Amino acid sequence: MIDYETWCRIQDALERKHLNYAQAAQALGLHRQTIAAWAGRPWRRRAQPPRTSRLDPYKSRIVGWLDAHPYSAVQITQRLRECGYSGGITIVRDYVRRVRPRPREAFLKLSFAPGEAAQIDWGEWGTIGVGGTRRRLSFFVMVLCYSRMLYVEFCVSQQMEQFLGAHLNAFAALGVPQRVIVDNLRSAVLRRHVGEAPVFNPRYFEFARHGGFQISACNVRAAHEKGRVERGVGYVKANFLNGLELADLASLNASVRVWLDTVANVRIHGATRRKPAEMFAEEQGKLQPLNARPYDIARVLDVRASRQFRVVLDTNSYSVPASYAGQRVTLKAWPERVCIYHREQLIARHVRCYDRHCDIEDPEHARLLLA
Repeated sequence: MIDYETWCRIQDALERKHLNYAQAAQALGLHRQTIAAWAGRPWRRRAQPPRTSRLDPYKSRIVGWLDAHPYSAVQITQRLRECGYSGGITIVRDYVRRVRPRPREAFLKLSFAPGEAAQIDWGEWGTIGVGGTRRRLSFFVMVLCYSRMLYVEFCVSQQMEQFLGAHLNAFAALGVPQRVIVDNLRSAVLRRHVGEAPVFNPRYFEFARHGGFQISACNVRAAHEKGRVERGVGYVKANFLNGLELADLASLNASVRVWLDTVANVRIHGATRRKPAEMFAEEQGKLQPLNARPYDIARVLDVRASRQFRVVLDTNSYSVPASYAGQRVTLKAWPERVCIYHREQLIARHVRCYDRHCDIEDPEHARLLLA
């Protein structure tokens, strides 16, 4: 069998150069009979006989097993060993995949009534400068399932007080839906096993009762069940954050509010082919107002003041009056402030610091000691 290049040289020698068989054989270094055999004959690759495999005698058994049971390739290999098979698992796995292709997942298209549900999630985007350090930049996204109206808020922590505070701000801007669909993030769901009801975070469950909405947790490894907010997070990254120079948190939140009003919520949405703001006008009447009774979103910690009359939160020290040095106090952390109590009496209040290893002192706290 000759290759295609040699066949071309034979045809060239015979047809263009008009050599006879003997001359062509001498010029090309081939036998005269080879030249004669390929003269005027189209070139074809020689048919290769099918390769045999150690698996061939067992293929009918494999098909029968797969028809009867949903065996894995490992289980098939184990059964083949009992029948005398001595080959490897790779050819078994390839054959099983060919005989029984992996099914593609199919998803129902979800539809929601106005005011029925919202989906929430966290997104992350690098870091941002805070004081003398850099903190991970997070952003909270809520999307109304009917109108696709977006709410976005940036922060540098995903603690419970930021999580609940972002909810309140979103509800104030959009309204409260009948239920909120969440992923299995720990702020909302403590435990979720397949086939079992989710165990909600008690704090979030209490917040939901106060707010008048139900919590719907997605199934395990089922991010498609909150696809609207997943796409919303991606949209914020691609359209708002991509190429943006991050200044500080306050200006970032001011900028995203302008972006929501002028871009995100007035664009023609790809799924609905309508503007979210227009559909929100239809949905707004179905949303509940925010509960008029305030909800305390603070994270509460029981701590001991040091001998330098300081308490520590997230590596930062906050002063208390010197007379409380060494005593047990209650620290309450809101997103924007820190308050310290002793037996339910407020003894110190500070603006919350998101820098690291800073000392925040009220000069009045040391005055008595200095005197």
